[in-house]
Amino acid sequence: MNKDIYVALDFPEWKMAEQFLDQHELYGVPVKVGMELFYREGPQLIETLKQRGHNIFLDLKLHDIPTTVMRAMRNIAALGVDIVNVHALGGGDMIARAKEGLLAGDPSGHTKLIAVTILTSMDQTVLNEALRIPGDITSNAVHLAKLANQHGADGVVCSVHEATEIKVACGTDFLTVTPGIRLKESGHDDQKRVATPGFARDNGADILVIGRSITKAANPKKAYEQAMKEWSNNGME
Repeated sequence: MNKDIYVALDFPEWKMAEQFLDQHELYGVPVKVGMELFYREGPQLIETLKQRGHNIFLDLKLHDIPTTVMRAMRNIAALGVDIVNVHALGGGDMIARAKEGLLAGDPSGHTKLIAVTILTSMDQTVLNEALRIPGDITSNAVHLAKLANQHGADGVVCSVHEATEIKVACGTDFLTVTPGIRLKESGHDDQKRVATPGFARDNGADILVIGRSITKAANPKKAYEQAMKEWSNNGME
């Protein structure tokens, strides 16, 4: 899988997402489809995006009993997306059954399964005090990545700040998909553990997910191109 930047289509409906992509000439760029848009538009949205030439990360973060997740993944496999995810906190059996479902629905293994470690909207206080999970964020993220790796996942969603250690623990072929990416002039919004594309490039990230730094930019196409330059080591840091 090539190093890509996925634009997060965090819009309430396809009409708005389509208008954004067309107005700013973001034809065929990789896109992330989350719960908000997918639950409104359904599987037809995925077919529409595929026909338009977009690679797709379907960001549903499944977290349920293993059998339910397996059956859901079997259906998702038929959509032919490039990446789909589960929560690593669902446990090793759930991750393994998710992979089983994907392969049952599409034996080619086209769709990559990744597991969310610790959400980039969380910080140390939330982890330890609100969730009562002991230890620091990095050690927990690495532990969950190792769990995902051992149970058949192709990679994880993690902060850029944990990507290097996850690569060391799980191998260079284990995908690190990193949200919380902000261009230098962008705000953090509700993300706490953020980084620039250049920092991500230097710290072991394989795939970036960028939302508001592109979708809320004055010139989204220029913002995407700048992110790609930084990501490919041709931009100014």
